[in-house]
Amino acid sequence: MAAPRRRFLFLQGLASPFFARLGAALAEAGHGVEKIAFNGGDAMFWPPDRIRDYAGTPEDWPASLAAMFAEGVTDLVLFGDGRPYHATALAVARAYGVASWVFEEGYLRPGTIALERGGVNAASPLPRDPEVIRAMAQGLPPVPREDGPGEPFPRRAALDIAYNLRVAAARRRFPHWRTHRGWNVFHEYLGWARRGALKPLRERSSARAMTQLLAEAEAHPFILFPLQLEGDFQVRRHSDLATVRHGVERAIASLARGAPPSMRLVVKGHPLDNGLVPWARIVPRIAAREGVVERVFYLDEVAYGPLLAASRGVLTINSTAGLQALREGKPVALMGRALYGLPGLVWQGEIDGFWAAPATPDMTLVDALRRVLMVHALIPGGFFTEAAIERAVVGATARLLAAVPVLHDGVDA
Repeated sequence: MAAPRRRFLFLQGLASPFFARLGAALAEAGHGVEKIAFNGGDAMFWPPDRIRDYAGTPEDWPASLAAMFAEGVTDLVLFGDGRPYHATALAVARAYGVASWVFEEGYLRPGTIALERGGVNAASPLPRDPEVIRAMAQGLPPVPREDGPGEPFPRRAALDIAYNLRVAAARRRFPHWRTHRGWNVFHEYLGWARRGALKPLRERSSARAMTQLLAEAEAHPFILFPLQLEGDFQVRRHSDLATVRHGVERAIASLARGAPPSMRLVVKGHPLDNGLVPWARIVPRIAAREGVVERVFYLDEVAYGPLLAASRGVLTINSTAGLQALREGKPVALMGRALYGLPGLVWQGEIDGFWAAPATPDMTLVDALRRVLMVHALIPGGFFTEAAIERAVVGATARLLAAVPVLHDGVDA
């Protein structure tokens, strides 16, 4: 008996041809595919006969989506579970028994992307019981170590610019559209241009600071705090911090209260930061206010790996950089909630106690979680290079079509 025909409804993805290629693969397999365009950029790469515009208000979105679900949609596909339209769509999908598939950047990078049902990161459906994770890992293959640069930033930037030019050109057609990003995108591009122009200066400054830190690491050990992007929905939704800056303030205040006098904190900039938040001024200002300015360093243009290797441990809100730290056997403390926040992996108490006695993770549990993630939450590939997109389309198509669709009456098909 042939598998039942499915109807896939795509919402927003990254500025990448990946979603369009995945939709084409699903259509070729005999399934219905449609894409919602919330702005002019969302239609990029998609054939016109698979596009449906949504030009209504955010308030009307739940009812409009419910009407689409009533037409027989079986699966909802989107990137990121935190964008306002997406968060609403996931709630409506649950009410209608529609399967939701959420893509994200890969937890184990480079070379993978995340694809989970219902949510990602702290909203992942994976269990949080260490013993269940160990049991799930039995018989799963080991995760190959894959290091090196991620996907090329110039390609990502060019696609983003093309996307936003289309958004601007179709503004009148989508009068209620508002971006989920924290800044006007063209201000972001100006920030990137300035950041690029000043990059050589920042590289030299950061290199000098890192040389000093590494030379003094035995006498003055340091905890590494890799920043997340200021607009990261994982910070907004899965921590009690309103912004990344609040996380920096909490970390530095904790250092002042709870750390041994020789301990330092190194705040590392995010490689995709747009330069609009002046961290190089903000971090020392907060440190001076807390009386620890000589013990807090901000480094921008440096690689994560060498700093991680020399660090005593990692403090993060809920970045996937914590997973890389666990792979290296480094102690990790969280200020938010993350899918890897398991007992035996990360510090379970208040962060004030972490500085003096950071606990090394259970490496057998680290290995088990990585195996489970690789099989149940990740697929090989990426969003931007042709080879990476091809791998991701193959893996995503296989995972989506292997799932059992659910009919609207709640009975498995």
